[in-house]
Amino acid sequence: MNTTPSVNLPEIVSLWPAGKVPLAGPEDGELPRLTVYLPSEEYRTGQSVLILPGGGYGMVSTAKEGHRPAQYLNAHGIAAAVLEYRHAPQRHPVPLMDAQRGLRMLRSFVDGHGLSTEQVGVMGFSAGGHLAGSLATQPPVEEGCAGDAVDEISCKPDFAILIYPVVSFTAPYSHFGSRDNLLGVPAEPGLAERLSIEKAVTSDTPRMFLVHAQNDAGVPVANSLVLAQALSDHGVPADLHVYAGGGHGFGMAANHEWGPALLAWLAR
Repeated sequence: MNTTPSVNLPEIVSLWPAGKVPLAGPEDGELPRLTVYLPSEEYRTGQSVLILPGGGYGMVSTAKEGHRPAQYLNAHGIAAAVLEYRHAPQRHPVPLMDAQRGLRMLRSFVDGHGLSTEQVGVMGFSAGGHLAGSLATQPPVEEGCAGDAVDEISCKPDFAILIYPVVSFTAPYSHFGSRDNLLGVPAEPGLAERLSIEKAVTSDTPRMFLVHAQNDAGVPVANSLVLAQALSDHGVPADLHVYAGGGHGFGMAANHEWGPALLAWLAR
């Protein structure tokens, strides 16, 4: 008897209706693009995660911080969707509009496949972590509507997973390359303040799982530390995992401990 679980091939889903991509520019090319991975039916937990790769808002690290994490989650029964969002030369609010539409599309997709629409979270790496934090803390962008039924679906995640995230756009430890790509140079001070995740946390912010390495020379660990403090100050449940080594950009490295820790957190 063949006991090998069935494998579902990923499906590319159109993020925006044809001809209705808001703030579209000639440089957008094939982006944005949403690739959905559904786990085998016999192992499904009911949870789904929108994955936002990093890349400093100047690119998207799709393989290491997109498809590999999606495959890892799928192997443990969790649906996942990799969003290749628009980035520089496109500025704010374009990436956030893509992310909000991506979460709405994921909720719509999993609803049609019998999965929970109330267990849909977001996972972001580095600058994608900043975008995930923005998705968890910023209101819907008015321009980010396509005039269809998907607009009516909530774009707020039920939980957020931030891996070595860019958090602050104003502190000395900020990753100013990400800020400059997203906001331009010079960045408007009020906007930089508003898009600093730690300053946007409220008591309604969804629970978070944070991972960072102490020796991260690209995005200092202070980003996760200040966000964890803000979450604690507002009574938002959060798990913070700080590792001595790993540097920046370790993704789903097999020798790293955060994957099993995340699965345990999701199971709770």
